[in-house]
Amino acid sequence: MLEQHGIQVSMSKKGDCYDNAAVESFWGTLKEECLGRNVYRTRKDAKAAVFDYIEIFYNRKRKHSFLGYMSPVAYEERVKERERENT
Repeated sequence: MLEQHGIQVSMSKKGDCYDNAAVESFWGTLKEECLGRNVYRTRKDAKAAVFDYIEIFYNRKRKHSFLGYMSPVAYEERVKERERENT
């Protein structure tokens, strides 16, 4: 059915479910921390809430275990600083 609709399966190899683990974790976190407790009057309100959650909280403040308990913004800043030091 996927092939009929031109959709490529995202699994890296047969039985390997881990290639989507990070994204699945993000969706679970988004649903739990942002969407799960709220009822939005309009689609526009929901989109604004998701944008604020991702851009204000998730990327700038929320610490991620995968990144050594740093926010994505802090992690990127550290990587850039190390790159400047090595040039």
